[in-house]
Amino acid sequence: MYGPEGPTLRELAVQALSSVERGYDLLAPKFDHTPFRTPDAVLDSVAKALVPLGPFTDGLDLCCGTGAGTRLLTGLCRRSVTGVDFSAGMLDVARQRVRPAGGPRMAWVRGDARQLPFTAAFDLVVSFGAFGHFLPRELPGLFGQVHSVLRPGGRFAFPVFAPPRPGHPAFWLLLGFDAVMRVRNALWRPPFVMYYRAFRLGSVREELERAGFTVELAALPEFGRRADGSPRARLVVARRAGAPPGGGQTAAGSVNS
Repeated sequence: MYGPEGPTLRELAVQALSSVERGYDLLAPKFDHTPFRTPDAVLDSVAKALVPLGPFTDGLDLCCGTGAGTRLLTGLCRRSVTGVDFSAGMLDVARQRVRPAGGPRMAWVRGDARQLPFTAAFDLVVSFGAFGHFLPRELPGLFGQVHSVLRPGGRFAFPVFAPPRPGHPAFWLLLGFDAVMRVRNALWRPPFVMYYRAFRLGSVREELERAGFTVELAALPEFGRRADGSPRARLVVARRAGAPPGGGQTAAGSVNS
């Protein structure tokens, strides 16, 4: 599952019994060799969907990890790109791996997404694979923070994949993972918050709108459609009210949830 360059079983066990921050500090050097790193196909699809909505000036990668999404922003933003994460280990790896020749100014900030150390400094915020680390009750505060760091007209974008059906093996795999994590957190401290099935598009959209965003959904066509015709993957584009900072007005190919 991980390959020879990935973490060993012992390393994964140590991570799983650590706090989220400490666990990612330990995993950071080998993180890009795990299934947890966002695949390039997802990054490329999101970048393609965002291009018509630009140009963008300043971008933020929320919970940037080792910088996969931050690298995406360097092709979309003209002046600056910032990666923020609470794991010093992940940021250290990101600094080494994301070094664009020319292009926008880079910055790396250690911080908590629930208390972002910025003012309204960005016109694009993206995030990949991080929302499982936030409990549902934390989403209003998280989305409020993102709203506060966007300029008027700025956008918050992230991909969401349709959950597997009960007849698919992945459904039971994710259900089992979440159950194990709940048992682990009931018996062991500090907790390690990572739940794959807690981030539901319907409730997420409601919380974004409650935080003051206008929300649109764009199908990511590279991932096809399910048997019922609905997209397998969507890009959520949440816009703060005000004059848009760049070009396009809406997410091309938007669909209803």
